[in-house]
Amino acid sequence: MPIDQAFNDSIAYYDDWMRKALPNYADLFRTAQELVPFPPDQAIDVLDLGAGTGLFSQHIFEKYPNASFLLVDLAEKMLGVAKRRFGGHPQQFAYRVGDYRSIAVPHTFDLVISSLSIHHLSDAEKRDLFHSIHGFLRTPGIFLNIDQIRGETDYLRDLYWTHWLTQVRRNEPSQKRIQESIERRTAYDRDSLLADQLGWLSEAGFVNVDCVYKNFFVGVFLAMKA
Repeated sequence: MPIDQAFNDSIAYYDDWMRKALPNYADLFRTAQELVPFPPDQAIDVLDLGAGTGLFSQHIFEKYPNASFLLVDLAEKMLGVAKRRFGGHPQQFAYRVGDYRSIAVPHTFDLVISSLSIHHLSDAEKRDLFHSIHGFLRTPGIFLNIDQIRGETDYLRDLYWTHWLTQVRRNEPSQKRIQESIERRTAYDRDSLLADQLGWLSEAGFVNVDCVYKNFFVGVFLAMKA
């Protein structure tokens, strides 16, 4: 099944599932929100790659109510949920259905964000995308990525997987939902090592590169164009 279809099929429960499946969901997005250094009243331009239903953009919008957003995703129905989410602010939100690996942006941005999307790419595609994102940004500019991390060893990979399964089985009563998520992870996830991701960001020209927060297999990555 194409990846866009797989995620389109999950729109009825996707937001609820994210809160159940991500380790410390609230801390992940609160940390990312706090890392944006601009004054809260600034009308920043934000590019959300793999925006899905707009969850990450929602958290940024809460801090930056004057911001303008471009949300990009392959899954048209997921973006449809985002359009309804931000329907009261049509002048501040724009949407594009497409593959962000080959996107031509209309202008540069103060902030590029992505959450739980880039891990679907191969290592080479991640490296190329980080170079593109550096070019999408103004100076100064910020890239924030909430994404998955591959454990360095078999022990750590087993630990991450077991912890995740324990969490979702505790939080989600539907075995069907759990099985669908397992199938998506097996089919589409291509997690990369932490050190590699940080190295590729530095190679792309970013400074102050760090994984600021990490909880098992998910981290908040910061990279600055300065």
